[in-house]
Amino acid sequence: MPVAQFTVRPAAAGDARAMAELFAAVAGERTGIATEPPVDIDERATQFARTAAGSFVAAAGCQIVGMLHVEASRHGFGELGMLVDRDWRGRGVGSALVQAAISRARGQGLHKLCLEVFARDTAASPCIVSLASWRKGGAPGNTGEPAVSYGTLSSWVWRYSYSGPQA
Repeated sequence: MPVAQFTVRPAAAGDARAMAELFAAVAGERTGIATEPPVDIDERATQFARTAAGSFVAAAGCQIVGMLHVEASRHGFGELGMLVDRDWRGRGVGSALVQAAISRARGQGLHKLCLEVFARDTAASPCIVSLASWRKGGAPGNTGEPAVSYGTLSSWVWRYSYSGPQA
């Protein structure tokens, strides 16, 4: 079965409604994101429109099938929030979104990106593990223990070398 194509691009305010609808659908699964249904789609669409500059979307034709937002900290790192439509998981959407975020983060001078994943979110693990640069816990040579664990939550950290602003 051929894999359908998708593209990753920066989000635009015009994507906000579709992003909010996808967010609500994934929240309805009750397994992967820290939001419980019901989701106020209008409120989320307003929020996503306001913060679109920090986000990427994966689109298959005119359908948004994944999204990722980077919230830059004043301490030089970025926190990721991401989700992928259930029917699109396992097709490289999450990995492509993270790669786009890494490219942008380097340009912004962020020295690492962090993603917290619920232990019950088995859909996220293959995406993260497939990114060879990721280390659970972030330490070189780490044996796979999470940097932080609160029983049901693990933190994944992606560190990369940063040589300062590019001229």
